[in-house]
Amino acid sequence: MRDLIGTQAPQRRITDPAAAVHALERAIPGLAEHRRSDPAPVNWPLLEEGLSTRLPGDYKLLAALYPTFTVGDFLVVGLPTPGREHRRLHGIRGDLEIVQDWWEADMSIGLRPHPAPGGLLPWAQSTQGDLFLWTTTTAEPDDWPVTVASHNGGWWNYMGGVVQFLVELVNGTLQPWELPPVRPEVIAHQR
Repeated sequence: MRDLIGTQAPQRRITDPAAAVHALERAIPGLAEHRRSDPAPVNWPLLEEGLSTRLPGDYKLLAALYPTFTVGDFLVVGLPTPGREHRRLHGIRGDLEIVQDWWEADMSIGLRPHPAPGGLLPWAQSTQGDLFLWTTTTAEPDDWPVTVASHNGGWWNYMGGVVQFLVELVNGTLQPWELPPVRPEVIAHQR
């Protein structure tokens, strides 16, 4: 079984998606140059029906404003592209199979994959095999904590949204438990 190292929480949770994205643009100065001039018309109903759940507002705004990107040559933030939402849905389902394998092997700290109640739903991964997930503990997606599943075996929770998680991971506010420090450098993968 993997270990739950602990839980971290922001000093002040950013609940406004636009404020969270603005904080991320400050934490990663090069990110803003990849911002779309107009928000992308992502087909959220297709994704949310395919996953049988709504998704958090900060993630949705991030996807509307940015393509998939990698932070610090480490953390790949997979975001849906308009017209290619099926591709993102397929990627998430592939990651859910990994979580299912972990659960069956008693390696998921007892958490099942989504759509099980309180299940894990992947939203990003690292270049080293770490997964970043939501723990779908409530009916309100904006309240879901981030769960980090380190390839080193340690798991931990962050009681804030994904965008604020990225901000605090990059700016050093978070202890990176089982993760390397993440530099504020960005590579955008598509527009």
